[in-house]
Amino acid sequence: MLFADDLVLVDESRAGVNMRHEDGDVSLEGQVVAKKDTFRYLGSMLQKDGDIDEDVRHRISAGWLKWRHASGVLCDKKVPQRLKGKFYRTAIRPAILYGAECWPTKRRHVQQLSVAEMRMLRWFCGHTRRDRVRNEEIRDRVGVAPIEEKLIQHRLRWFGHVQQRPPEASRGRGRPRLTWDETVKRDLKEWNIAKELAMDRSAWRLAINVLEP
Repeated sequence: MLFADDLVLVDESRAGVNMRHEDGDVSLEGQVVAKKDTFRYLGSMLQKDGDIDEDVRHRISAGWLKWRHASGVLCDKKVPQRLKGKFYRTAIRPAILYGAECWPTKRRHVQQLSVAEMRMLRWFCGHTRRDRVRNEEIRDRVGVAPIEEKLIQHRLRWFGHVQQRPPEASRGRGRPRLTWDETVKRDLKEWNIAKELAMDRSAWRLAINVLEP
């Protein structure tokens, strides 16, 4: 079941479906429908507790799947490293950051994303951590900005859309608003950007843009 919001269970009798027990379970033709603490929705993993641990792991796995599909090119020494970096930016990083604009990230989430990204970049550059080549040098070589900065850019871009929406558009989206708002406030403070700037589309786009090396 990929889409749960439009699902309707229909039966000829009340006894056939939607019979709630004392513990809150739902049964279908006598079989109890199992409860899930985590489920997939529109490509994202949602958790009962509202955290994003499973979603972050799922997106990293999706990035590695894209990476493996293109490993024949990415690991080819004849392919220029800048071209490999461009492929990473256009095909692999978007898979990792899908839905990230609504993530209320914690330090551990950012660390997981950064570690996965650097493993990919070092791998197609032919280096390991034992080579003692600095991350910044690898990034400059392939032309890829830190994924942490791109994550903030995604979140602030979405925040700009929220700020610019018409007053009557009040429907929310994604994770708990308070936690996400706190994350955005942290982003704005870290980048020294006033939230009022979001009302100027051109200035906002320029302020949150992350340049690739």
